[in-house]
Amino acid sequence: MVNSNLYRNIISKKANLEISKSWDWYEERQRGLGDRFFKELIQQLKQIEQFPERYPCKYKSYRETSLNIFPFSIIYKVNKRKNIIVIVSVFHNNRNPSKRYKE
Repeated sequence: MVNSNLYRNIISKKANLEISKSWDWYEERQRGLGDRFFKELIQQLKQIEQFPERYPCKYKSYRETSLNIFPFSIIYKVNKRKNIIVIVSVFHNNRNPSKRYKE
């Protein structure tokens, strides 16, 4: 099934900061590990673009999916009218869950 609606991702400032800090943290541990994290993240973002409603609403209008290898969830909202997906957070699953849906 092909999605005829083209969606594009908008990554929030918060999510950008989380991505950057996570990449730095992984690179400090092992050179190239940050790039592996980023590559997996991009693959998952492409899945979200193609099928934004594939992943369930977990809280209010927030949808969520997890990365396969790294312990992160991508939290996002879909705006069907504008055909955009707002990436609210790239949330490390060991963080305080009460901060999960804060924008």
